[in-house]
Amino acid sequence: MLHKYRKTALIEAEQFKATNKQLNDYHIGLSRSRGHHHQVESYYLPTKEGQMLLHIGDYIATGVDGEHWAIDQDIFERTYERVD
Repeated sequence: MLHKYRKTALIEAEQFKATNKQLNDYHIGLSRSRGHHHQVESYYLPTKEGQMLLHIGDYIATGVDGEHWAIDQDIFERTYERVD
């Protein structure tokens, strides 16, 4: 039987803008490759489960144990409400 659950833990989050400070603070990896007519940059956030693809505009969440993960901007904005 399916049950409904509500998240109760607070998280801290900030929107990813690929600033040098964010790249350094979160140890984000950058991979560059050549696309058809331009260079493509991919960002990777280290998480407990391994490297997670991160897009500009996504949110970087920090959990209660200091762990980080990426959340798609659309999902974040539909799921979380600012409390501070």
